Amino acid sequence: MSKSPLTHLDESGAAHMVDISDKAVTTRVATAQGTLHASPDTIALVRTGQAPKGDVLATARIAAIQAVKRTSELIPLCHILPISKVACSFDVQDAAITVEVTVKTAGQTGVEMEALTGCSIALLTLYDMLKAVQKDMVMSSIMLLEKTGGKSGDFKRASDPA
Repeated sequence: MSKSPLTHLDESGAAHMVDISDKAVTTRVATAQGTLHASPDTIALVRTGQAPKGDVLATARIAAIQAVKRTSELIPLCHILPISKVACSFDVQDAAITVEVTVKTAGQTGVEMEALTGCSIALLTLYDMLKAVQKDMVMSSIMLLEKTGGKSGDFKRASDPA
């Protein structure tokens, strides 16, 4: 059987963790983004700090950081990485909160999955913190915005795919 073009499959088609031992240690950074859509009334609770469960954004920020650090436990075949930085920011709009998570490491593989995991968990935490006041919120547009470092080079999303 010929070698699979998919890096997480071996020659027989079985899943395996990619061997990164020969890859150079480089600085790698990735940024992911996603949005929670909610009613203006729900967003007003976030803006004023009046949500029933407390400081929604602070809790979501901590959740994002925890998720980044535990990505290898959540996503099969991800490597454990020495995370050197996690930044989580929020853009609170009239009817949505956009989350952006940036992750940095000096390592042999990228941090795209860590950034995407952090963003996803921050969104889920926002939902959890606000579900008592609105259950029909929608999480959307979770995406990699950019990444730098590594053999495959840099990536920057050209535009919003929506």
